[in-house]
Formats: sequence, C-alpha cells, structure tokens
Amino acid sequence: MITESHGGNIFLNPVQYDFSANLNPLGLPESVRQAVFDNSDLWEHYPNPYCTELRKAISEHENYPSEKIICGNGADDLLYRIVQAFRPENALICAPTFGEYRKALSEYDCFITEYLLSEKDNFLLTESFLNALTPDTDILILCHPNNPTGRCIPAELLGRIAEICNDNKILLLCDECFLDFAPDSISIRNFMHENIIILKAFTKIYAMPGLRLGYVLTGSPEHARKIQQTGQFWSVSAPAQTAGISALKEKNYIRDTLKLIPQERKFLQDSLSELHLKYYPSDANFILFRAESDLKAKLLSEKILIRECSDYTGLDDTYYRIAVRNHKENQVLISALRRCLHG
Repeated sequence: MITESHGGNIFLNPVQYDFSANLNPLGLPESVRQAVFDNSDLWEHYPNPYCTELRKAISEHENYPSEKIICGNGADDLLYRIVQAFRPENALICAPTFGEYRKALSEYDCFITEYLLSEKDNFLLTESFLNALTPDTDILILCHPNNPTGRCIPAELLGRIAEICNDNKILLLCDECFLDFAPDSISIRNFMHENIIILKAFTKIYAMPGLRLGYVLTGSPEHARKIQQTGQFWSVSAPAQTAGISALKEKNYIRDTLKLIPQERKFLQDSLSELHLKYYPSDANFILFRAESDLKAKLLSEKILIRECSDYTGLDDTYYRIAVRNHKENQVLISALRRCLHG
C-alpha cells in the first residue's frame, strides 16, 4: 500500500469506493459536463486571464461586487497566492486542520503558532481561542467548517474573532470551501470588513476537483488587486471557467444535495455508533472517527479508501475521516467496517 497526505488519490491504490475525498456524492452535474464539451472551441485560445464572465456570474450568485472577487486554479492556488501577496511574518492556525495552510506559510518563512483544539470539546473552537489572538499576529487562517473535524465555528465567536482581527489589523483568511454543505451555519460574511478574505471553491459542492476552480471574496478592491498580481497569468483554464458559469445555475442540484447530506450523515453516524466506534459531531459532508490503527489497510484490501489522519497535528493513526456518500455506497462502507472489525 502506498500512502499519501491528502484524500482522493485513487491513482496510487486499487480503489472501487473512495471515501477519502469529501466531494458531493451526486457527482458532477451533467449540465456542467455538457457545457464544457459544448464550448470546446474555446480550448484553442488562451483563457480570459481576469475570468470576466465567471466573476460576473459569481458576483450575481454571491451578491458581492465583482471587483472584490478573484478566481484561481482551485482553492489551494489562491491560498498560496494570498500568502505570497501579503508575506505574513507571524501566523495563527488551529490544529488539527487542513495541512496546506502550514505548507503555504512555511514556504515564505512565516512563524506559525498552532492553537490545539480539544478532543474533550469534540474539536469545537471555543471562546478560549480569543486569548491566542495577539496584536503581533499578521494573519489568522480559519477553516469553517474545519477539515478534518467537520465543525463550524459558533456564530457569536466568529463575530468576536472578526472584530478582534479588525481592531488589530490582522488579515483573517476564512476557508469556507465546505460551508455550502452546512446551510444552518453562518458565513463570516456577516461580519465582513476590509481585512477579511473568504476562500471558496467549486471543487467540493459541485464535485469537480479535476477542473480546479476556486475564488476569493476580499474585503477591499486593493486586496483583490494584490492577489491578482501573484501567481501565473492564465491561472484558470477555459474549461474551468465554462464549468463554473454553468455550475452556478444548478439550483435543483444544490437543493437535492442539502437534502441528501444530513440524511446520510446521520445514517453513517448511527452506524458508527452501533459498531461502538467513537465519532465526532460534524456539520459538513464528512465525519471524523476513531478505530484500530490498521483499519485503512483492511478496508483497502476490499478496495475502499478512507482518509487516515495521523499527518494532522494533534491526531494519530487511530483517527479516520470518511466522506458522506450516497446510501448504497454508505451501506457498502458500513458492511465492510463490520467485517473488518468483527469478522
């Protein structure tokens, strides 16, 4: 078995069911697939470097000024470009959380402070976090809901964090790539100010990771311009721009997603409980749980891939993350878990 530090790498192992990548179980909308093919004549030309039509569509979708929107080659591309644009010297992140934050910051020799989330609190960010926000912090990166824990930040706490960052001129980058799966939780947009940048992606909610498309909502046009000036000139391909414009028209698809996810998340959580496995409450389309340390290898022998989480700060090889898939796939996973754990 070959290991990897991210989910979704089905090319290294023989996989029939991928629970390691937190993608919409409905799959890529057919209208998006068709739109990409129908506009293949655009592939013979350089893409619009400013994503003019795509930004206009995002602006209408988000009800947000297009001059404060920047598109990129996935959320990761924009994360690195933001760090490059602002060159922070001192950063604060939570742990466990998405590993690319640390990697992007480290590439620019930024000093990183990690605030450890407590298992006793089910990895929920609590008010004590406010004590870690010191005036010498240049950038705070939050994941809302957090990956791999699936927890959203309580609304009141989110507002207080935004206020402190504004008072102390701390750049607040809030990754909301999974927030579309948690409609009952509020966005940091409710507390928007010029030092906030919101990171979003088409990757998860529209199940299109191979097309690589993300965007940011910035608190000011000046911040948008700084980010635009970093990275490669043609950062978003023509197929990705077409796919994004088409995806934003998918209203029924989103409605069906928001009906399916909580229903299937509950099924998985109830099933994990019946198997006497400790799981942590999630607001997102994935679940963190604990089991024996060789579970990933056992499931892989049945061509099922899950995310082992020992590379996350604060977790070890008994922590696993699984995506919420459709009911048939979820039943396959639970049956396999039962065999692996109890024979």
